Amino acid sequence: MTTALLIAALLMGFFGSPHCLGMCGGLVTAFGLSMKDVSPTKRRALVATYHLGRLTSYAFLGLMAGLIGTTVLEPLMKGNSTPRILLGLVLVFVGVTMLGAPFLKNLERFGMRFWQYLSPLRQKVFPLNTFPRALTAGLLWGFLPCGLVYGALLIAVVAHNPLSGAALMFVFGLGTVPMLVATHETVGWLRDKIGRFRLRQLNGAVMVLSGLAVVFVPIAMSSGHDMSNMQGDHMQMSDSEMMDMPMDTNMDHSSHHMMPTDNSTTPQGMDHSMHDMSDGAINMNHDEHSEMMEQAQ
Repeated sequence: MTTALLIAALLMGFFGSPHCLGMCGGLVTAFGLSMKDVSPTKRRALVATYHLGRLTSYAFLGLMAGLIGTTVLEPLMKGNSTPRILLGLVLVFVGVTMLGAPFLKNLERFGMRFWQYLSPLRQKVFPLNTFPRALTAGLLWGFLPCGLVYGALLIAVVAHNPLSGAALMFVFGLGTVPMLVATHETVGWLRDKIGRFRLRQLNGAVMVLSGLAVVFVPIAMSSGHDMSNMQGDHMQMSDSEMMDMPMDTNMDHSSHHMMPTDNSTTPQGMDHSMHDMSDGAINMNHDEHSEMMEQAQ
């Protein structure tokens, strides 16, 4: 679990909190109405308690998601780059979802069935005038179907271990707290600023780019490293060839000196043989001339 991933989860929760306010606004209003008879101090403590329950549920879901990733996915991806690639693809998927793609709508509908199943239990926590009730309400709130939560859970699945998944989901929940505990005036200001500067879309774009970097930057670096190794091998071969070149030059040079010696001796030997043959021919002619003179006398 890297710090960058935790920061991404925190920003995902914060910039996605206007969506959370739309999903959870009615529930927060109901909680507030049920605490109208308690003192302001206790009211603030009860609010903190049910948010703690919500974050606890998120952490539990993150723990389960990390456990699934560790026991199911990791054995299939051990010893290769698949976990890194899968994390990058999940970041891209979540980022595109934050940009507005309705990829998780069907999952939200499925979660709504479970939320309706919890309806009888939810009715028993009202009014929220005690800490156990507030904590229970928060624990149940954590299971409210939300596409943003499901996106964070996908990241928790590839977070390498259950504790990392729990930490990631807890930090994600912390990012949603400011919007959900703000006063009406502050909520309006936050929603206006996040909407005006398109901070949710900006965060989604950053997540998409981060996911692409997680996938492709190591691949590019690995390719560059392989090219460097190939060039290094080529340079080593060139050095060895250059080491061999002086030896071949010396051999050729010595051969060059040896060849003229042989060529020089060969004509001299031939000239000497020709001289002997000429002397023999002269002697033969002198003998023949002597014989002819004797016959003439």
